[in-house]
Amino acid sequence: MNGSLEGVAVPGGAPASVIVGIGAYVPPNPVTNHDLTARLDTSDEWIRTRTGISSRHMVLPGQATSDLAVEAGRRALESAGQSGEPGHAEGVDAVVLATTTPDRACPATAPEVASRLGLGTVAAFDVSAVCSGFLYGLATAAGLIAAGTAGRVLLIAADAFTTLVDPHDRATAVIFADGAGAVVLRAGEPDEPGAVGRVVLGSDGSLSGLLQVPGGGSRQRSLGEPVKPGDEFLRMAGRDTYRHAVGRMAEASRQAVQAAGWGLADIDRLAAHQANARILATVADDLGIPEDRRLSNIAHNGNTVAASIPLLLADATADGSLAAGHRVLLTAFGAGLAWGAATVLWPDVKPG
Repeated sequence: MNGSLEGVAVPGGAPASVIVGIGAYVPPNPVTNHDLTARLDTSDEWIRTRTGISSRHMVLPGQATSDLAVEAGRRALESAGQSGEPGHAEGVDAVVLATTTPDRACPATAPEVASRLGLGTVAAFDVSAVCSGFLYGLATAAGLIAAGTAGRVLLIAADAFTTLVDPHDRATAVIFADGAGAVVLRAGEPDEPGAVGRVVLGSDGSLSGLLQVPGGGSRQRSLGEPVKPGDEFLRMAGRDTYRHAVGRMAEASRQAVQAAGWGLADIDRLAAHQANARILATVADDLGIPEDRRLSNIAHNGNTVAASIPLLLADATADGSLAAGHRVLLTAFGAGLAWGAATVLWPDVKPG
């Protein structure tokens, strides 16, 4: 797979990254399909049939990505404390924030999040990989731990993605939502509960036009022209995106499972990016993972972009569908194009 990190050697004796806490947060007011039909030429049945979504959460006026990230991060730190792991400032050496919707174009949002969480002057930075952001962040956090740069990392994935969506575009306004999820990782052993396996990553920038926000970046700004109408919003080529998503997620998943020394039949739970119910079903069918092993919360959360996977893991842990000892496969695909997959032996954690 072009662009894949699969096969890169891990330094001898390097510690594994181990999940010891998890937290999630969504804005408080759910937005139902019926709420959207008031401004869109669509129906509840049309949305549910094509996306699997019944409701989603959107940021309130004035609410930003950092607000979501702070709450999810706080809950993840609390969760780590409940697990007997220190959840205070001394227990965190770095904060990694996966987001495509920073509060401002400059500076990064992570340092402010770290400050608001009372973490002081720890290293903090953003990672931008859209819907694959959590997996790219997971690989980044694992690298910090393996290199000895950090013994403990707070990884947060948060997006206020509806701020990039045309509220009158039926193709995107019904799908995307806002939220945040976070995990605390520490250095540990590769065979202990919570240990994250090798993260397989890939990208194809030749297809960046399939999912893009044309306006607002350096290319548009350097022209000295105002943003063209509509260029400030997401543009998505749905059919082509669907095709690439299925193939890349399935391919990366097979590589991640093989790297873990597992077989697909060993997977107890599939935690795929909650993009669209049809994509999720097709990927799971391709991998031969039965319905009772597929985790899903898309019906009430929609597509929360980078936050999708950690939100799903937190929800599934809370409702008991994900339990300690489960062998979990994580996979995602999104704009970039960028994709990834990883495995984890789920630990005994309680969401904060």
